Order: sequence, then C-alpha cells, then structure tokens
Amino acid sequence: MQKTFLTAAWRNLIMANYRIDPLLLQPYLPYKTELNTFNGKHYVSLVGFMFEDVKVMGISFPFHTSFEEINLRFYVRYKQSNEWRRGVVFIKEIVSKRMISFVANSLYGENYVTLQTKHKWDKNDNDLSIGYEWKVGKQWNHINCIASQEPETIAENSAEEFITEHYWGYTCINKTCAGVYEVQHPKWNVHTIKSYDIVCSTKELYGQAFAETLNQQPESVFLAEGSAIKVLKGEKIF
Repeated sequence: MQKTFLTAAWRNLIMANYRIDPLLLQPYLPYKTELNTFNGKHYVSLVGFMFEDVKVMGISFPFHTSFEEINLRFYVRYKQSNEWRRGVVFIKEIVSKRMISFVANSLYGENYVTLQTKHKWDKNDNDLSIGYEWKVGKQWNHINCIASQEPETIAENSAEEFITEHYWGYTCINKTCAGVYEVQHPKWNVHTIKSYDIVCSTKELYGQAFAETLNQQPESVFLAEGSAIKVLKGEKIF
C-alpha cells in the first residue's frame, strides 16, 4: 500500500471545459497512457481552486498551508492489469509559493510555475461569488463565477462526473517512463453556475497551439464543492 505524501482540502473548484483537437495533446501524453473522451469528445479544463490545510508527510510548513492554484489539464487513462485507471495530465499549474513549485516539479515531474495569485469568496442569501486571479506580466487574469448556494449531487454518466471523477495523476518523465500518483477524495457535489467570466493570457501561458481553443467560449462551466484529499506517493510506469 502506498504511503500518503500530502493531505489537504481542495475547495470551490471552478472548472471551465473546452473541446480540443486531440492532436494538440499528443506531445503531452505520458508513456503508456491514452487520451480519454466523453461522448467521443476530447477536453481540456481550466481550473481554479483553493488548497487549504496542506500537510506534507504529516507536517505543516509555515506560510504554505493555504494558497490558490490555477491549472490547465486534460484527461487520460492507463490500463493497470485489467483495470482502466482514469486520470489527468497537467499542462501547467500556477501557484504563488515557490517551494510548492519546486517540490512538485522535482518529486512528481509536474509543470508548476510561480506567479502572483489571489482569490475572492463572497456569499449572500442565494448565491456564491467565487473568483481566482493570477498575474501574467502586468496583466491580472481571472476566472470568476456566480453560482447557486446549495450544492447538488453529480448525475451519473454526466459531463460533471467525467471531469471530476479522475483519481490518478500522470506525468511525462521521458519517452519510456511515466510518473503516476493516486489522489483520494469522496465524490463531489456541484453548484449550478448562473454566470461566469474568464480572462486568460492564453498565448503567453500555454503557447499559440492552445490559444484558439481557450479563446473560445467553454462548452461547460461548473463549480465543484471540493473536499479533503490525499495524494499518495508516486510510482513510475516503465
């Protein structure tokens, strides 16, 4: 049984989901994984959320227990024995903590970058107002939404289930080796989105190849409630 590497809570995850040409994802595909689809469609997701109560190997580090993360990810699967393990691959992950970037990139082969970030959570009688910001050069980017206050159960075989129900992370190490780690959390509830707004320096962050996809309207946006999570120690796939 794999040991726990990190415990935390992921809260108020805004997920904006875009259809994408699978050819754009091929250069990022880890060894022995294959692209996963929902109803025959390939997706990338721009996700903003809060990391809270972070502990690494059971230890809290001062000034590194709570921070925003904004990431761009896509969806894959890997066959372990006779079991398909659905997972995600991160194209880029943004945080404001340099140590987090260093540890994740060094130990897990992730693609973290360190930028200024901030967030805003507000609540009134009916709605939640959730937003995350990150600074690219001199421009503040953001992903914001207004959502219903009461969460709802995710429907089976829905787009929301496909996007949220991935419990493995895969990374590219080289052409004959991939990294894999398990993420454990309960099934999340979601809040209905009433409105959203996204401003992203897509070309500067992700390159021209992704600019056309991410400058279009997303096919769906939703707000996941989140939960406590565990990240187990990683392994390699040869």
